[in-house]
Amino acid sequence: MKKERMSEEKRMNVRKLFLIALVVGCLVTSLAAQDAPAPEGQADHATAIKQSLQTSAAAIRQYEWVETTVVSLKGEEKSRTQNSCLYGADGKVQKTPIGEQPESSGKKKRGLRGRAVKKKTAEISDSAKEAVSLIKQYIPPDPARIDAAKQAGKLSVTPPDAKGNVQLVIRDYLKEGDSVTIEVNAAADKLTGMKVSTFTDKAKDTVGLNVAMGTLTDGTIYAEKIQLDIEAEKMAIAIDNSGYKKVGG
Repeated sequence: MKKERMSEEKRMNVRKLFLIALVVGCLVTSLAAQDAPAPEGQADHATAIKQSLQTSAAAIRQYEWVETTVVSLKGEEKSRTQNSCLYGADGKVQKTPIGEQPESSGKKKRGLRGRAVKKKTAEISDSAKEAVSLIKQYIPPDPARIDAAKQAGKLSVTPPDAKGNVQLVIRDYLKEGDSVTIEVNAAADKLTGMKVSTFTDKAKDTVGLNVAMGTLTDGTIYAEKIQLDIEAEKMAIAIDNSGYKKVGG
């Protein structure tokens, strides 16, 4: 009986280690960077996911798309902008505004009220800039930090659900008290999303990020919807990437 229980526990531990290797393996640049090679078949999953991401990173550069950014404050939409995006020769995304880009909605306020609105807008902008700058430190996930979290016992993996979805949860990824959740569909061998819960250093504002990945008809994976929430400011920044088509097509 004890042997059977120990054998079951061993199988569970092996399964857990495999899930960690599977999810981490899709993020690192080389499978050789893992502590130990995964058994045949399991390594194939990690390789397939990694290959999918690498292929998508190269393929997406052949596309142009429309980026729609909506900034909301206390649930009310304050601005909506659209940019036509494509990759330049330097490998960076080039953005061209589409249509008119209004500075603000509604009539322009004047006098003391106008100055108060202008000051508040500047404060919100500073908060947004700090939040966006902070989030950039989480994307893409750093394999070294993931490995450090694993070594420190701050990494956990949820069991796969009926659809093969697995979550890799990392605590204290960048700073004490934050968390990063990486979502992978092991059945389809692809990254499906990412979540970040953190806070700014200056105002200690809670910042949340939710990224949903989409898939184009040729299998290219991309960030379809990005939601950034700044709780203290009651501010939300939603980015939607759509209308993908081959450049010159």
